[in-house]
Amino acid sequence: MLVSFDNVSFGYQGERLFEDVRFTINEGDRVGLVGGNGEGKTTLVKLLLGELAPEQGIVMRKNGTRIGYLPQTGGYEGAGTVFEEACSVFEEDKKLLAELEEVQKKFELEKEGTESFRAVSAKYETLNKKIAARDSYHYEVRVRAVLNGMGFQNAYHQLVHTMSGGEKTRLKLCKLLLEEPELIVLDEPTNHLDTKTLFWLEEYLSSYKGSIFVVSHDRYFLDKTVREIYDLEYGSLRTYKGNYTKYKALKAEWQAHERKEYENQQEEIAKLKDYIAKNLVRASTTKSAQSRRTKLEKMDLVEKPKAAPSAPVYRFSYSEPSYEKVLTVENLCLKAGEKELVKSLSFELRRGEKCALVGENGTGKSTLLKTILAGENPAVKVGRFVRFAYFDQENARLDSTNTVLRELWDKHPLWDQTKARALLASGGLSAEDVEKRVAQLSGGEKAKLALVIFSAENGNTLLLDEPTNHLDLPARESLETALKAFDGTVLFVSHDRYFVQALAGKILELDKNSCVFFNGSYSDYTAYKKELAEKENAPAPAPIKTGKETQKPCPAPAYRSKEERKNDAKKRVRIGQIEQEISVLEQEESTLNEQLSSPSVSTDFEKLTEVCNRLAQIKERLDLLYGEYEMLLD
Repeated sequence: MLVSFDNVSFGYQGERLFEDVRFTINEGDRVGLVGGNGEGKTTLVKLLLGELAPEQGIVMRKNGTRIGYLPQTGGYEGAGTVFEEACSVFEEDKKLLAELEEVQKKFELEKEGTESFRAVSAKYETLNKKIAARDSYHYEVRVRAVLNGMGFQNAYHQLVHTMSGGEKTRLKLCKLLLEEPELIVLDEPTNHLDTKTLFWLEEYLSSYKGSIFVVSHDRYFLDKTVREIYDLEYGSLRTYKGNYTKYKALKAEWQAHERKEYENQQEEIAKLKDYIAKNLVRASTTKSAQSRRTKLEKMDLVEKPKAAPSAPVYRFSYSEPSYEKVLTVENLCLKAGEKELVKSLSFELRRGEKCALVGENGTGKSTLLKTILAGENPAVKVGRFVRFAYFDQENARLDSTNTVLRELWDKHPLWDQTKARALLASGGLSAEDVEKRVAQLSGGEKAKLALVIFSAENGNTLLLDEPTNHLDLPARESLETALKAFDGTVLFVSHDRYFVQALAGKILELDKNSCVFFNGSYSDYTAYKKELAEKENAPAPAPIKTGKETQKPCPAPAYRSKEERKNDAKKRVRIGQIEQEISVLEQEESTLNEQLSSPSVSTDFEKLTEVCNRLAQIKERLDLLYGEYEMLLD
């Protein structure tokens, strides 16, 4: 047992947030916590960490348990470079290695067989055992594997204070992974990660030796990383075995069972009451009526199941369809200011198609949507009767000084108040919310307001930039349902892979000055990319060199003995052999270095050690070969 909640209750200002919460996190558990906005997920995490004390019940933590925590907001602060700050996790290892080096120097000064020599030897052996147990020799390899996987391969020397908030959060996550606590608590860890990094993190966590407790709205991530779901709803917590997809099915079954049990009991109660009413006054049936009344009084009543929290309802419609060919992009040079993002981008969208725009951060996804919307680039041709509606992930078009109702009304001044309020209510904003200033809204409430305004634009072609950011799971699923039902054209950017898989029939990926337009679902595309990567990473047969390519021509002496000619022939043969062996070893070295950044190696201690040992052998052998090669060419 690492952490246990027993009959825990908590509230703020006299209002109970949740009560009678019970669960236990054991070694190796992988738990996902889900629930709507305001249900108390963050509060529960603070109780788990010991930052809050329960009003009732007990939170127990195993003595000495190291818990690592990544908050939803707030990154890492440090004075050094990215690499230096990541290496700071291994201060003890660095100290041991430095101490070992000092002990090795003392060996040179001590005479063998003396008491002081034996003391130094014992110290050396003790240090070696500690270093081997901690695998201290390879701490830099582990740092590089995690930094590369988390997208810092080109930022080792960047100073932490110059990084963005999202980058600092990623670096903090790197340090947590390197520290390897017994329990790692992650609050929305996918918010600042691109798809490539997400895949790496999922693979890494799948083989993580400690326990994991994740708060996330990323359904795909939950499916890949957890084996149990804690569902916090209406002040109660219920646990379900399995990942997110399994949880949805189990929860639906449980809710159906609860409803059936309640309905059956209500039916029985109605029959008992009816019998009592008809038979209590009759002398012949009084006893049986009294018996039923006693049964009714002693009955344990089944609580009426609470209705699921009302999720927002979105509807997308348009008054006039576009022509068949909606959008044609030919040889578009995509730029952000003076920086060229994609040299030549070409693709086509037709009416009714739904296309996901994916790629790493900074590849130009948002820029492409804004370029299409601007309609000023001749490389972008928009079809007839196309009417765009645009969702901006930053919600920059919202006026923070307006009330929620006024913000919608300003865009549709002819609507009456009833219609405006009804649309806001269907979008998940309460009567109290509509009187608030936009500036007072939470991130999720702003996103819901922006989606209501977006749905009222009646575009037949929807451009959406990260529409699921800040939305809870019910709102995401409602948006998914509405967009599935929409028969117009959709081009959208999203890091929510579950959302992408549910909607997209085409994938447009932007990747470092290139693009790929794929006709198929997201799962088809990831399978295609995986197959492609496996082919590219397969070791190519090493080229066989004859030695003629690099051998320096030497003028032969006018007179050479038979022995000299024989030695020259041997030298040429040996040069060829060395060149061939160097080529094979360099190819193997390159392949092994690529494997170091692979989660299947970097998270497997035995494989990592094997690769590192082989790299050391290759380096030692290459040093010898290079030395011999230079001597032969002199």
